[in-house]
Amino acid sequence: MADPPHTLTGMDLSALQHLLSQSTGRRVVCVGDLMVDRFVYGEVTRVSPEAPIPVLARTRELVMLGGAGNVARNVAALGGAVALVGVIGGDAEGHEAMRLVGEETAVEGYLITDGERPTTLKTRFVSANQQLLRVDLEASRAVTGGVEQRLVRTIRDAVDGAGVILISDYGKGVVTDAVIAACLDAAAAGGGQVVVDSKARSFARYGAVDLIKPNAAELAHATGLPAETDAEVEAALAHALSLWEAKAILVTRAGKGVSLAVRGAGVRHFPTVPREVFDASGAGDTTLAALGLALSTGVATEVAIAFAQLAAGVAVGKAGTSTVSPEELVEAAISAHLAPAEAKIATLQRMADEVARWRARGLRVGFTNGCFDILHKGHVAYLAQAKAWCDRLIVGLNSDDSVRELKGEGRPVNDLESRALVLAGLGSVDLVVPFDEATPLTLIEAARPDVLVKGADYSEEEVVGGKEVRSWGGEVRLAAIVEGYSTTAAIAKMSRKAPKVSSQ
Repeated sequence: MADPPHTLTGMDLSALQHLLSQSTGRRVVCVGDLMVDRFVYGEVTRVSPEAPIPVLARTRELVMLGGAGNVARNVAALGGAVALVGVIGGDAEGHEAMRLVGEETAVEGYLITDGERPTTLKTRFVSANQQLLRVDLEASRAVTGGVEQRLVRTIRDAVDGAGVILISDYGKGVVTDAVIAACLDAAAAGGGQVVVDSKARSFARYGAVDLIKPNAAELAHATGLPAETDAEVEAALAHALSLWEAKAILVTRAGKGVSLAVRGAGVRHFPTVPREVFDASGAGDTTLAALGLALSTGVATEVAIAFAQLAAGVAVGKAGTSTVSPEELVEAAISAHLAPAEAKIATLQRMADEVARWRARGLRVGFTNGCFDILHKGHVAYLAQAKAWCDRLIVGLNSDDSVRELKGEGRPVNDLESRALVLAGLGSVDLVVPFDEATPLTLIEAARPDVLVKGADYSEEEVVGGKEVRSWGGEVRLAAIVEGYSTTAAIAKMSRKAPKVSSQ
C-alpha cells in the first residue's frame, strides 16, 4: 500500500536558495554516452520539384553537447562542478565535442578517443518550431579492450572528491558491465552515490546502485506491466524491486509527477506543478542533473526530487536541449506560489528574460500600452484583437504617477496593483509591465516586439516606438475602437446624480 500523495509540488523559496548555495562548486561525475546535438533551423515555403518533400531554407545552426554531455551542461548551469567521462571518435565531430567541453568552464572533460567508432551525432532539422527530420550518425556496439580499460581507469581518477556519480546510458556502448562495476567500486570507496538514467530494456545489469530513474514507458517495458495509474505504477515498482538490486527507483511520469519506491519503505507519489510544455527533449537530462547535484549536498531524497521537478518544469518550457539556471529556478519557485494573474506581473528585466525565452521558441511577440483605469468592453475587445496578431502579448501599464500626469488629478480611479491584476486576469494578456515614464519607449526598446499595437484613434506616425519597431523589422498595427466605451465616459456616468423622484 502506498503512502498518501506528497504535497511537495514546489520548493519553499528559502529552502531553494539554501540548496542552491550548498550546491555551488559541488563535484559530480557524469559517465555515459556523449553526443553532439546539431540543430539546423530554417523556413519551409515550398515543396521540392524532385520529390514530395519540403525544402528547408537554412537560416541558422546551433551545436551543443548532448546525451551525457547535456547532463554535464545542466549540472554546470546549476552551479556544480562536473567531471565528464565519455568516448569520442577520431573524427570532426569528436573535435567538435572537445571544443564544446572546453567552452564549459565548470566541466572537466575526461574524453577517451576510440578511432574505430564515430562520435555520436544527432542532427535535427527544424522549421516553425516543428522538427522535420532527425539524422543520426552513431555506433551502438559496446566498447572493448583498451578503450574499456582506459574508461575504468579514468573513472577511478575522476571520482576524487565527488559525492555522486551519474550514469547516463543511451545504449550506445559506453556503459559496459566493467564501467558499471568501476562506478560502484569508486562510489563505495569514496562514500558517494550512484544514480542511473538508462534507455536499456532491463535494469538488472546495474546492480546495487542507489537510484535508477526510468520514465513510465521504460518501467512498463522493463517489467512487462502497465504503468499509467498510481496503482499500476505501485505494482510495477514492486515487481521491479524484486527483479533488480537497486536500492530505490524513481519513475518520472510527465504531468502526473514522479513516484519513488525505496526498498523496504513502500511507494510515495510526488505530484508536479502543471506547466506549459513547449519541448520535452532533454528534460530527462535536466532531471538527472538536478537530482544528482542536490543529492551531492546530502539533502534528503524528497528534497532532491522537489529540486529536480522544479528544474524539469523550467526545462520543458524551453526549446531544444536547454539548460536551466539558478535564477530561473528562483523565478519558477516564486511563480509557483503566486496566483496565475500575479505571476503575469513583471519587471522590465523579467520581461526581457521572458521575451528571450519566447524568441528561442520562435514565438511572435506583441506589445501595447495604456492606463486601463476602469476596464470595460472596449478594452477587452482591443486586447483580444492585439493578441490575434501575435503569440505573446505584453501590456505596458502606466504607473499611478504616470496616469496622474496624463489624465490629471482624480486619476487613476483604480491604483496600479488593482489595474495590473485585472489586466493579468485576461486570457489575451501574457505579461503586464508597469512603467513610470511618460511613454513606454524604454519598455519597447527592451522588448523589441515584432508587432506594436495602438488604437485606431492614432495614426501610425503618432505611435510612440513605431519608428524603432519598424527599424528592426517589426510592424505597427492599429486596433479597431469599440464605439461608445471609454474610461472617461464610465467615470462621467458614475458621477451623475440620481434623478429626483417626484412626490406626486
